[in-house]
Amino acid sequence: MTTPRRTGAVRIADVPPDILAALNAGELETATLAECLAIDQMQLVRHVFPTLQLERRIAALESELQQHSKLTAMRATRIIAADLASVVSPDRRPRSTWTRLRGHPSDTVRGWAAFVIGLQPDWSLADRLAALQPLAADPHFGVREAAWLAVRDSILAEIEYAISRLTPWAGAADPLLRRFASEATRPRGVWCAHSDRLKAEPELGLPILEPLKNDDAKYVRDSVGNWLNDAAKSRPDWVREICARWSVESPTKATAEIAKRAQRSLPTRPVG
Repeated sequence: MTTPRRTGAVRIADVPPDILAALNAGELETATLAECLAIDQMQLVRHVFPTLQLERRIAALESELQQHSKLTAMRATRIIAADLASVVSPDRRPRSTWTRLRGHPSDTVRGWAAFVIGLQPDWSLADRLAALQPLAADPHFGVREAAWLAVRDSILAEIEYAISRLTPWAGAADPLLRRFASEATRPRGVWCAHSDRLKAEPELGLPILEPLKNDDAKYVRDSVGNWLNDAAKSRPDWVREICARWSVESPTKATAEIAKRAQRSLPTRPVG
């Protein structure tokens, strides 16, 4: 019997105390973005890894929290993952700690695992992507976002190579992997560094985008439309040309939906 999905709070202030306590203890997955933001990650790391020597980093996190009126959840994740990476990794023994991190019931903890992979100092991009693949296909939205954010800087550092490595993902059977290939390479993206190279040369992304122009998953189509909308801010004519070509090559509802999303920020051209 499948357990019904829990309906979470829409506002941080509305997260019930018992739910927040379970989230902070790592006993429960978040159900909404508000719950993600409500978690006290310092409490969570102490609950999950009480024996690891993370006090220096936790003290730094507490100090930063005191200095700033708002410490973002992603910043907290990066700080904690940086210290975890010094004591936990997929290739460090004992493996039990890594296995627990990657498969933990808490989506926030699995997000830490994604950033631990991204922070491995001597790994190639290919190694990082291979290790991230299960987290890129995680059932939880927060873990999937952490997965591409964790490797975004590495992708931008080797953009052409990254696109070549992610092109097979764009043809994967799993729509979550297809979406990762698109989302991780967006020219602008959300909560991440922009790619000046892709802003200027969005055509570099076509090996990933072309297989997705008629995707049957809305999750993927939204990402592709957003990718092109990013590009439209610097290369509007290129985006118009791509959308026009796709509408001829693939005259489907799915492609039309992508084209509409891609051009939503562009001014309408006068007729005649």
